[in-house]
Amino acid sequence: MRIVFMGTPDFSVSTLKALIEAGHEIICVYSQPPKPAGRGMALKETPVHEYSKSQGIEVRTPKSLKGEDEQAAFIALHADAAVVVAYGLLLPTPVLEAPKFGCFNVHASKLPRWRGAAPIQRAIMDGDGETGVAIMRMEAGLDTGPVMKMVPVRITEHTTAGTLHDELAAVGAKLMVEVLQKPELPGAQQPTHGVTYAKKIDKAEAHISFRHPAPQVRNHIHGLSPFPGAWCLVDGTRLKLLEVEVVSGTGEPGMALDDKLTFACASGAIRVTKLQREGKGPMDAATFLRGFAVPAGAKAE
Repeated sequence: MRIVFMGTPDFSVSTLKALIEAGHEIICVYSQPPKPAGRGMALKETPVHEYSKSQGIEVRTPKSLKGEDEQAAFIALHADAAVVVAYGLLLPTPVLEAPKFGCFNVHASKLPRWRGAAPIQRAIMDGDGETGVAIMRMEAGLDTGPVMKMVPVRITEHTTAGTLHDELAAVGAKLMVEVLQKPELPGAQQPTHGVTYAKKIDKAEAHISFRHPAPQVRNHIHGLSPFPGAWCLVDGTRLKLLEVEVVSGTGEPGMALDDKLTFACASGAIRVTKLQREGKGPMDAATFLRGFAVPAGAKAE
């Protein structure tokens, strides 16, 4: 098939690779425009842009698809299908209707739960025991289109947004290839009950409050790991907590119960197993404690 691929972050690259390996012709790629990054603030291309260039595929980076010229340029590609994976721009109706078989989206949740921008993080933060990947035929509404295929994926007490991201990206890539074998199928309409929205992560949400039960604190931390990273202050030093486990213990919320990074919560406690200090890379707890002692009675806030 002649496919237009539309995607931006690392999550999207897995599907693009799978489509190429399946023998589809990627006639053009759309991605977000390069943005300033790093100390020198040089323009940096998105992961999808970089990979597409390495494959010799034309890349377009419009800031919007609302203009008639951009829409005409898309229509002129005469695509059989468009595959959209975390692209970041809304597709106007003329774009949605242009490909022969329509536009297909990889969405990282069990629709209709967690429609919207941050389904991976929100599923973990809300304590879901299961999420999934859905391949949806796109329409004008926000993630409201019929579902072509969906696969559940378990969330455990050790799952972080980072590990779940990688698992769902791989599952989504495989599913999209399967769906495109019969793109003419109509798909199943989403139920009207059970709809939730995964709003974009606000950096203000990253500050950890220990005034919640330990499982809720763990879910908050894991849902924001590794980015943006949930944080607290210990002895005036900002620490990102990346991986934790729930343990028994009682004390004032935020108090260190021992010298092994165990902190009391409203009920129960968490023990930190992986973290990051400002200006340093991620490290396990034992490595961190060799250079930064946190005695019993210290306060995380």
